[in-house]
Amino acid sequence: MLDFRMCLTSALASTCLFVSGCAIPVVPYRAVYEDPVNYVRLELDHSVLPEWPPSAHAHPMVIRAEDMARILNSISVKEHRVWFQNWLQGEAPMMPVFLPNELALLSKQIAEALALARPDERVTFYLSQPRTSVKRLITTGGIYIQGTELHFILGNWKVIYGIPTYGMIYDRRYPMRPTAAKGFYLYFDPADATIPQQNSLWDTLLANKDDELIIDLTKTLSDPVSFHTGPQK
Repeated sequence: MLDFRMCLTSALASTCLFVSGCAIPVVPYRAVYEDPVNYVRLELDHSVLPEWPPSAHAHPMVIRAEDMARILNSISVKEHRVWFQNWLQGEAPMMPVFLPNELALLSKQIAEALALARPDERVTFYLSQPRTSVKRLITTGGIYIQGTELHFILGNWKVIYGIPTYGMIYDRRYPMRPTAAKGFYLYFDPADATIPQQNSLWDTLLANKDDELIIDLTKTLSDPVSFHTGPQK
């Protein structure tokens, strides 16, 4: 399955080379944390429209690092399997989205990012583990807050990304976008702290209908939701 995803990623990148005028738009961002293989950033969210105030996010917001760690640690993922795979292998096990070392990094940096974020920005994260000089294992996604609802989107989970020959490195540039078909479901514990959302038939067919969680912060934070009103850079 991972090989198929890698081949699909390479095919998409190669196709782009033959499209006339194929440009790679750059998403403006502010770095919050970055090392050679991981980062946490604040990206401009183009879905926030200045002429429509309700589209603005509830940023900046103060969430303690320990509360963010508990939220992230409560998110699990399960691989999508068709009936034949279930018959041969059984149902896929539930797995934590983040490893302990990833939790330690992200909880602190995402909490810091949310305290710095502007209403038109979202937090994005990128985690990678080098496999070879041309392959790496990536987990990416983003977070933003609307009112008292935290939106968690998982773009890629444990995907082996093959760096294209011509150096068009999409995975680091677009952490919110999948590099291949997702094929997983997200879960949060407790389930009653999540808010149901509407999904299209297309999302269901592509196993993308559960790639986002909407978490009610009033049911998960130890302290009341706190908005930060200090100066923003």
